[in-house]
Amino acid sequence: MTNSNVLSQRYAGPEINRIFSEKGRILAERELWIAVMRAQQKLGLSIPSDVIEGYEAAKGDIDLNFIRQRELETKHDVKAKIEGFVKAANKAEHIHKGMTSRDLTDNVEQMQFKKASRIILGRYVSVLRHMLDRAREYRDIVLTARTHHQAAQPTLLGRRFSMWAEELLVHLKQFEAFLSAYPLRGIKGPVGTQFDMLTLLGSFEKTRMLEQMVAESLGFEEVLDCTGQVYPRSLDYSLVSHLAFMGSACEDFAKGMRLMSGYELVTEGFKKGQVGSSAMPHKMNTRSSERICGFATLIKMYADGASRLAGDQWEEGDVSCSVVRRIVMPDAMYASDGLCETTLTVLHNMGAYPVIIQKEVERYLPFLASTEILMTAVKAGVGRETAHEAIKRHAVAEAMSMREKGTSPQLSRRLAQDKVFREAGVTEEQINRILEDANHFAGNAREQIQEVIAKAEPLFERYAQAANYVPGEIL
Repeated sequence: MTNSNVLSQRYAGPEINRIFSEKGRILAERELWIAVMRAQQKLGLSIPSDVIEGYEAAKGDIDLNFIRQRELETKHDVKAKIEGFVKAANKAEHIHKGMTSRDLTDNVEQMQFKKASRIILGRYVSVLRHMLDRAREYRDIVLTARTHHQAAQPTLLGRRFSMWAEELLVHLKQFEAFLSAYPLRGIKGPVGTQFDMLTLLGSFEKTRMLEQMVAESLGFEEVLDCTGQVYPRSLDYSLVSHLAFMGSACEDFAKGMRLMSGYELVTEGFKKGQVGSSAMPHKMNTRSSERICGFATLIKMYADGASRLAGDQWEEGDVSCSVVRRIVMPDAMYASDGLCETTLTVLHNMGAYPVIIQKEVERYLPFLASTEILMTAVKAGVGRETAHEAIKRHAVAEAMSMREKGTSPQLSRRLAQDKVFREAGVTEEQINRILEDANHFAGNAREQIQEVIAKAEPLFERYAQAANYVPGEIL
């Protein structure tokens, strides 16, 4: 008895699952063999066209039981797959000429990674668009900003979304650049010298042309020139690290949602019939935001696993990386797909509670405005440190009174009655005028939101279809 991959079964979408399914991989390997045969034929190798067409017609005839049985006997997965394809095509044995196993597996895996990465890139573009849509929607809601989880200064709820969006935008651009330069291993043979293919084709120029044809069929522009039997596993580390970087931006968003939801400032959405707790009927947990954090943790774990393989191959290569890569690489894609889908769902279904947000701002505003009160005192002639000490003393006393006695904020009165402020002519009315418009304290927040939106627009233009992707139903 075997169990299915939980990430694949429960969280990843059909596109990613098709790429990494057992049959999907074998089909991709067969298409690579066919591409190599076509290139070899064009370059002068005697391969009858009817043989190639026979393999083309049979590529979808995949007998997994036969392949598994032959692998048990041969202890070699590629040999078993060769035999399975030859059996299905019932044609002369022209596949895998001049190739070693890694010519097949490494190139196909890189094709899978790049194809899946393009899908993930598109999903993150949609996440970015949804984040910035929320930034626009909430650009006029003043929010209590927090540092060290303590009330600090006013900001805008929309700016908080643009803060998360900008982090994602930075990593999206880097991931896009990485994929555009991502190089294919190519058809290099057992140690990388292309000796076997050179023997078949007869010249360096022809081996180079074959590689370019194969690379084009797999969707690659760049091909490594001097790799060994395996391509550098640092490329895997780079790829999964980029996935972790983008995931961390969504994790930042999800943690923000969890914290704000705890103060009832926002909701990630709670559908009819949904249950928050089997014990506590009132609970409306941020389960999806918590799941996003879980996915991000997993992807960072996979990046750590990939890091252990970078630089770890002996000489021209070995298979010590095989077990780790079979798990880390596809699972990082499954987790990334699940993370994007869940993030999109939260962004799509969430809502804000402006009345509760406003009450929190009103409660903290005298404290949030302390820096401007400080500057007002300085302008009136009070020494900066003297004014700072007076404000700190009264602010702490007022905060303790509010917490211990439940009193309403009286900081303006306390400060106006202080000798330092009174002698400088700073009145309670003057301090209260500072507090009249909370929007005043948002600084450049609106302009900053617009700056991030403007920086993201070229990405939305390049990936217009992906930017408009709408999430499906999630568990």
